[in-house]
Amino acid sequence: MRKIGLLFLVFGQLAFSQKNPSIMESEVVRIETELAADKMQGREVFTPGIDSASAFIEKEFQKIGLSFYMDLKNYRQEFEIKGKKANNVIGILPGTTKPEEYVIFSAHYDHLGMKDYGDDKIYNGANDDASGTTAVIALAKHFKMLQQNERTLIFVAFTAEEVGGFGSRFFSQSLNADNVVAMFNIEMIGTESKWGKNSAYITGYEKSDFGTILQKNLKNSDFTFQPDPYPSQKLFYRSDNATLAALGVPAHTISTSKMDSEENYHQLSDEVETLDLKNMTEIIKAIAISAESIVNGKDTPSRVKKR
Repeated sequence: MRKIGLLFLVFGQLAFSQKNPSIMESEVVRIETELAADKMQGREVFTPGIDSASAFIEKEFQKIGLSFYMDLKNYRQEFEIKGKKANNVIGILPGTTKPEEYVIFSAHYDHLGMKDYGDDKIYNGANDDASGTTAVIALAKHFKMLQQNERTLIFVAFTAEEVGGFGSRFFSQSLNADNVVAMFNIEMIGTESKWGKNSAYITGYEKSDFGTILQKNLKNSDFTFQPDPYPSQKLFYRSDNATLAALGVPAHTISTSKMDSEENYHQLSDEVETLDLKNMTEIIKAIAISAESIVNGKDTPSRVKKR
């Protein structure tokens, strides 16, 4: 019995790995390192640094071969915040049989910018949220290579999350929330969760069966999605999923950040060297597999109660 169990475990893990040939640790390292580089100057909204980050994400979307969103002529969804220009970065994979139904993969690419003094002046934001943006790019490449999405997939990097969630709010106004089947918002997945490796939590887990569907699709792996362990911090309505969730969309944030003890959160020390990029790669793989039945039109998460 022990040998059979061991063989089953090995086979399950092998199948789990083989379903994700396009999500490579080397690519995760490359993208993460670029987004959190000093030359991005902390990616603060309205600065040259965030313009550089936007250009990098746009180039990645172009290399992958994503289509433009709605009537846009490029990957930039431009708008103004108090008279200043800003932009989200959006690419899509049109669905084959259910193109009018949307599944969103998102993260915010802005961060806190720079200090005026000190030896280390740059808030690199490696975990917050270059890690989530890296995941969005990696997932876009993965699903583009699979070419099996029945529903339309929208990959979006939001700006201005750190100053009030302006990017996600503007984006949410550009589409009909009733057409959005699910939103995978990815925020700070570069460190281990409180449960250790191969685990993450989902905010608002109890508000829909989104998490139940994701875990069902991971039955042959040792990865687990847990409910948000920090309910007092009300994380469900503190990230870029909030606007669409308030409109009834099963829009949830996936994270591993230990919000009661994350020592590098909003600190200058949030740099690539502090991340577990191998574990982060496994988390991205898990998101890809857990999303399959939703992407392929087999599962539809229940709606969130509107606010």
